[in-house]
Parts: sequence; structure tokens; C-alpha cells
Amino acid sequence: MTAIAFLGLGAIGRPMARRVAAAFPETVVWNRTAATAEAFGREHGVRVAPTAADAVRAADVVITCLSTSQDVAAVVADGVLDAIRQGAVFVDCTSGDPATSRRLAHDLAARGIAFMDAPVSGGTVGAENGTLTVMCGGSAEVLERVRPVLEAFGTKIVHCGDVGAGDALKAVNNALLALHVLSTAEGLAALQRAGVRPDVALDVINASSGRSNASMNLFPERVLTRAFPRTFRLALLDKDTRIAADVAREQRVPSPLLQLTSELMAMARRELGEDADHVEAVKMIERWSNVEIG
Repeated sequence: MTAIAFLGLGAIGRPMARRVAAAFPETVVWNRTAATAEAFGREHGVRVAPTAADAVRAADVVITCLSTSQDVAAVVADGVLDAIRQGAVFVDCTSGDPATSRRLAHDLAARGIAFMDAPVSGGTVGAENGTLTVMCGGSAEVLERVRPVLEAFGTKIVHCGDVGAGDALKAVNNALLALHVLSTAEGLAALQRAGVRPDVALDVINASSGRSNASMNLFPERVLTRAFPRTFRLALLDKDTRIAADVAREQRVPSPLLQLTSELMAMARRELGEDADHVEAVKMIERWSNVEIG
């Protein structure tokens, strides 16, 4: 029976861990906020480890789902590297940065531990339903070893390339999300000031070539309704967009749109705060335009 250690029970990690625990009874969980882990353990009948190091000692597969690569590196340095057993596989589902993932892979390989970056896309709904897209960076052999575990929460599991490739692809995907949110807000604000109602504009755009997930789902469900549910923090989208801009620079690819999007998301984060949802970035555009889209 495969033993799993799941580290990180945030908005995405918690439903992922629930599905893993249902498929693999030998699952142990750990979270930086102990009360969250204890509540999870009571609800789902899994063992809660007092430390991350304790969680990974007997694990065949270690899964991390934290906020940043720096958080993962800190957990690894704080006892996990010494506790994880040789032959285990470390799967990092954090939306991380390729450079840190490559360093972690190097350090873990020296102890006989395989590493795969495997960030996910699909939001909390995808995590709850087990329909996430998983972007994997590492060897194809390692992916096949952990595929049954990934299938507990993902339906589209893609081998993207070497270590760091999954992180890079996830970052670019999210940078495009940020770009679509901002550009759709700019367009609708301009149209509203020109006398076109946003619902009319979206109806036409979504039947035409300018449509995106932002125009088809996020704006009708959140912006026009002013609901703005907290499903994915703006701070995390800012981080992902910055990673995408860094990747483009590192690869020496001209990327004025990615760089500007990164700057704008950083501005929105400063203006709206750490707890704002990512779609609330439209409020910055609204303030600049002196119009509320709706």
C-alpha cells in the first residue's frame, strides 16, 4: 500500500488532500497551522503529524501544496530533507518558480529522492471535483510512478518537460489569466463610458473572437454581480505573473506584455491588499477609469 505525506492544507491543498486520503488510506497530513490539520484529521480520519519531518518519514510519495517555492524550500530545510527516506518521490504541487524547483531537485537527488514539480490548475472547484490539470516537470519515469496518486485529484496530467517545466507553464498560464482580467476590464470600462452596457458587450464578445475565460465566466459571474468570491488570492496571481515575466527574461524572449502585466498586478496587490481575490484587480481599472463595470 502506498503511503502518502501531504503537506499544506490551504484552499487548494485541503480538497486535494481529501481526495488523496480517500484513495490512499495510509495518508498523513501536516499543515503550518496545526488547528487546520487537526480539524482535517478528525473529519477525514487520517493521521496528523506534529511536524513536516514526522509526516514524511515513512512516505513513498510526499506532496507539497504551499504558497511559494520559498515556503517549500523552508520546509525541506527544516527537517524534511533529513527525514525523507531514500527511494521516495517528492511531488511539489505549489505554483512555484523553476529555479527553486531545480535546486530542490538537486538537493533531493543527492539523498536518492526523485523530484517532480506538478502545479495544478482548475481552482477550488477543480480541486473539490478531482478535475484539476496537473503540469508535470521531471522524468517521464517518475511521472508514471506517481500517476496513480495524481489521478486522485487530476484528470488532465501532462508531462511538460524537465524539472521546472511545469512551474514555467503554470506561471505563463496564470499570467495570461491576469492579462485577460486586466484587458477585459479596460475594454468594458471604455465601452461603458461610450454608452455600451457591459452585459451587452460581453454577450457580443463571448460570441466573437475576443472571448476568454475572463469574459465568459469571471466577469458575468463576479464583476457584473459584484460578488467577488475569494477563490484565488490576487497576491498569488501577482506571484505567478512575476514568475512568468522572470522566465521570459531568463530565456531572452521579448515580452513587453508579460512584463507590463506583472507590473500592473503588483500595483493591484499593493492597492487592494493581501486578501483580495484575483478578479478584484478590475477595481483598480475602475478607479482609474472612474466607472464601475456593471
